[in-house]
Amino acid sequence: MNQPSVLIVSALLGAFCLPASAQEKPGFNTEVIGESTPGKAVLAHKTKVTATVESIDLAQRHVILKGPSGKVIPLTVGPEVRNLDEVKVGDRVAVVYLEALSLTLKKDGKELRSRNDTKSGVRSEGSPAAAVSQQIDVTAEVIALNPKNQTITLRGPKQVVDLKVRDPEQFKLVKVGDHVQAVYNEALALALEPAPPNKK
Repeated sequence: MNQPSVLIVSALLGAFCLPASAQEKPGFNTEVIGESTPGKAVLAHKTKVTATVESIDLAQRHVILKGPSGKVIPLTVGPEVRNLDEVKVGDRVAVVYLEALSLTLKKDGKELRSRNDTKSGVRSEGSPAAAVSQQIDVTAEVIALNPKNQTITLRGPKQVVDLKVRDPEQFKLVKVGDHVQAVYNEALALALEPAPPNKK
């Protein structure tokens, strides 16, 4: 797996036990929504943050923001946001964005290691603009287990990574030779408004 895949699978494996790690980022107000059943997890992060606009691509409805501590936030802007053409580079904006994560344990090694990137259009009624969001689908093979540390070693298409499963019951379900399918839907901005002035 390349580096983005590593980060995505790491996040999704974390979703296996639904952690609230995203809430720990200073300046980010994140609501974690999710559910977990044996061998499966679905997790969504709805994040609110104030950031500065670094670049805008109106045609693709894509922005790059710089958030607290200099964190770069690339976002596709959803069709709900009607004022994108009024936003300028350098503006401070209050943004709400959603990321969706899911993970499925595939038993008995019947899946092939792979990575697929796809784009899908999202259009709302009455809006001429469509937002194109990207979905990344990674399948990795379980090649080792460490019960003491509750970690599993995954081999993807290009890289091997060690990941921790915090839920003991979920860890018990994983065997060497199983596969983990991780699906990540990129951050989609649901709202983007001028930020209130800084308090003095």
